[in-house]
Amino acid sequence: MKKILFFIVLLVSLNGLSQDTLTYMQYNLLNYGNTTSYCTEQNNNITDKDQFISTILNYVQPDIFAVNEVGASRAVHQHLLDFAVNNNGSDKYRMADFIFQASPYLVNLLFYNHEKLVLHSHVIAQSYIRDIDVYRLYYKSNDLEYGDTAFIVCVVGHLKAGNSTEDAATRQVMALNTMTFLTGYGEQENYILSGDFNVYTSSEAAYQTFTQYDNTDLRFSDPLDKPGSWNNNSTFAQVHTQSTHTTSNGCASTGGMDDRFDFILMSNSIKFGTRSVRYVPGSYRAVGQDGLHFNKNLLDSPTNTTVPADVLNALYENSDHLPVMMKLSVEKTLALSEWLTTDFEQITYNNPVSSTLFIDLMVKQPTSLDLKIYNLLGNEVWHQNQISIENRHKLSLNVESLQRGLYLIKFTDGKNHSVVKKLVVKGN
Repeated sequence: MKKILFFIVLLVSLNGLSQDTLTYMQYNLLNYGNTTSYCTEQNNNITDKDQFISTILNYVQPDIFAVNEVGASRAVHQHLLDFAVNNNGSDKYRMADFIFQASPYLVNLLFYNHEKLVLHSHVIAQSYIRDIDVYRLYYKSNDLEYGDTAFIVCVVGHLKAGNSTEDAATRQVMALNTMTFLTGYGEQENYILSGDFNVYTSSEAAYQTFTQYDNTDLRFSDPLDKPGSWNNNSTFAQVHTQSTHTTSNGCASTGGMDDRFDFILMSNSIKFGTRSVRYVPGSYRAVGQDGLHFNKNLLDSPTNTTVPADVLNALYENSDHLPVMMKLSVEKTLALSEWLTTDFEQITYNNPVSSTLFIDLMVKQPTSLDLKIYNLLGNEVWHQNQISIENRHKLSLNVESLQRGLYLIKFTDGKNHSVVKKLVVKGN
């Protein structure tokens, strides 16, 4: 009975390793590092914004952080990474390389949690008015060395602002250019399309182009699925993302919360999880939106209790937009929570295995390794203990006594913290 219970624990642990959750956040930073006649060092101070952004990021903890409205200076980009995104000496985030084709007045940037993700490539989809960027990321899965992982393609844009017919037509051109590019880039991808779209209704041509594109394989879905005339309509108070202000400080737009400008859309492969990445139902929201501040500013009564008070203040002070976020389930093995508690930084090994198990380990500090292999009945069938390792360590272990089949392999460090993985033995 004890063996059965132990094996159940191992299976639960293994299943826990087979899925991870990524948080995606999109945010218009309101002229970050871009001084204009109306957004100045006094009313849009970059040092103050650093602290506000840090507060918001510490609360949301995104793994992918896409932003609009950043000044074009590479020094500004590095400042944003060093003093706002990687706050308090953190090294969690990397910044995608900066490239541009359009006049780099206000640009998009993308930051990602490098403990989980790697940047594969960055290209420009279209450059009419402003660049729309395409960032291809892949997940650091344990089967990466065998050529298997999950890709996520982040398309980040900032469409033309304004409520005139000409403005809407410009947004449509930008949308069509983007979708044409994606047709050549690849239909079968895990696409996320996010940004400040500046659209006023779901019937606007740009939004329709994204969600009703002729090529059905490239159509994007809106996780909220709330079509309608969003502008100045209390029916949609729960989804509005602008403006956090009703009175002007000279930089932020006014009018209160009455527009849905900020979006995260997803491809069908993410909606239905056909390529190892799936939208987590119900996880999409505008951070700090309680649905009770239509045509009000974010700090007006009634008190907004959806986020902590310091986060609410940061959202109000930093930008006239609210960030939007959603979660993605990744059906790959990373076991980040376990990696953080163990001395192991990386474990790779040949799988399936014949007679020799080759293990390549990276450890954060010198430790010992206890290695056990269990069969599907929960019986320990192989054991190697007290192997001293430090830095990078490679092992060649004889496992020819194991019969063909599926096993569980358990790595335990000197702190008695463990990581459990699958092992396939194909025999001699």
